[in-house]
Amino acid sequence: MFDRTFRNISDVIREHAAARPQQLALVQGDHRLTFDELDVMMDRVAVALQRDGLRAGHVMALCGSTTPQQAALFLGGLRAGSVVAPLASSVTPPIFASMLRDAGARLIFVDATAAPLVPDHMKAQCVALDAGAPGTPFDEWIAARSAVPLPVTVKPESPFNIIYSSGTTGTPKGVVQPHVMRWMHMLRGTPYGYGPDAVTVLATPLYSNTTLVAFFPALGLGGTVVLMAKFDAAAFLALAERHRATHTMLVPVQYQRIMALPEFDRHDLSSFRMKFCTSGPFTAALKADVIARWAGGLIEFYGMTEGGGTCILEAHRHPDKLHTVGRPAEGHDIRLIDDDGCAVATGETGEVVGHSPTMMTEYHNQPQWTREAEWYTPEGKRFIRTGDVGRFDADGFLTLIDRKKDMIISGGFNVYSSDLEAQLLKHAAVHDAAVVGVPSAQWGETPVAFVVRRGGQDIAATDLREWINGRVGKTQRLSDLLCVDELPRNSIGKILKRELRERYLSGNKK
Repeated sequence: MFDRTFRNISDVIREHAAARPQQLALVQGDHRLTFDELDVMMDRVAVALQRDGLRAGHVMALCGSTTPQQAALFLGGLRAGSVVAPLASSVTPPIFASMLRDAGARLIFVDATAAPLVPDHMKAQCVALDAGAPGTPFDEWIAARSAVPLPVTVKPESPFNIIYSSGTTGTPKGVVQPHVMRWMHMLRGTPYGYGPDAVTVLATPLYSNTTLVAFFPALGLGGTVVLMAKFDAAAFLALAERHRATHTMLVPVQYQRIMALPEFDRHDLSSFRMKFCTSGPFTAALKADVIARWAGGLIEFYGMTEGGGTCILEAHRHPDKLHTVGRPAEGHDIRLIDDDGCAVATGETGEVVGHSPTMMTEYHNQPQWTREAEWYTPEGKRFIRTGDVGRFDADGFLTLIDRKKDMIISGGFNVYSSDLEAQLLKHAAVHDAAVVGVPSAQWGETPVAFVVRRGGQDIAATDLREWINGRVGKTQRLSDLLCVDELPRNSIGKILKRELRERYLSGNKK
């Protein structure tokens, strides 16, 4: 029976190493670490960090490809009491520099993929994870095998990591998550079949909260984690079959690409116990397809990196609720509020706010953004605002309508881009779609659609616009529709609507 008493997750890894030293902990291709090897590497990392002056609460940054080495660095940082800031290598150099400044990182671990992002004046703080990166080579930096780190004590409220938001709507903000938040994520995994005999395949990067929500329960509860450096649908299926995977966490666009493979049904996926999804709109039709054709249960988590509250949809148990994101998790208080901050009645639409044990401490160094993200009841209970607009049904299931920032106010009427996108996807020629609001002298804002046509379809953009405008209300009609080769997405599949809007306004409509 797993001891649920709060402690540093790095200490839990040590317990697994003592109990099952030769069990595989991390796998990527031929690179494998047993729990014993992982525990030793974590000690060596922690000792080196303490030797370099990093004390409990100091920040270390990681940036590079997803590897067992990067995972061990993250865990070793926790053992030293460090706050870990995993950073995306897909950002621009100015944004990368702003994240480093904001985090206040005292040491940066980078590989060749991240090397072009590192400012010259910060290269002295780097540890090079491979030959193409700046700084002290990792093999020279890490402490000797016999090294034992100084013990550290972390409290539930101690900062665990800083996760930078995806930046889909602007400059990334640093979300400070406490140890208790990750601990609660781990405990939430116990009913879902995680344990020493579980094998979890992860195909999203370690800087993504989506990944970490599954990574820590999988490893912390004693299972094996198989890492993919880069997602490929066919490679994922082959990997899952070869390792007899029991669990995975995927974003909706990854499920879409996997299920679309002609060879999907030829793979033996009978070992799966549970599959998870988060981080984006997951259509009811896609959920139904996954349930019908892929062994094991399907669970959708709705929440934010900032925490505040989670809704859980056990899709395989509620086939009539696939259009929802489920009901609030146990101990989570999810409410809907209007523009004046007042709670709305059941069945009415409002902004989703949440309170739970898994809440961010703050946006790092951004007290104004932190205040804007919070909502308090008259009694002083703290909630986190999601920016999503939703509605509860009579059974307590939450249906999301749109992002509040994506809501288009045209001629004084609310137009939800998600409604228009859903309508566009009903056309046989449409593979993917995104709708954004752009300024309009006549209406204030007006909706514009970007559409990816299905292979082999050459329908004109004007014909598609005429088709949808004949099927929606007058206030919802598109003012423009453009056909594009693909929609811009970040590393976990979220559509970059800000980029589409800027592209349209700049006149670059391709």
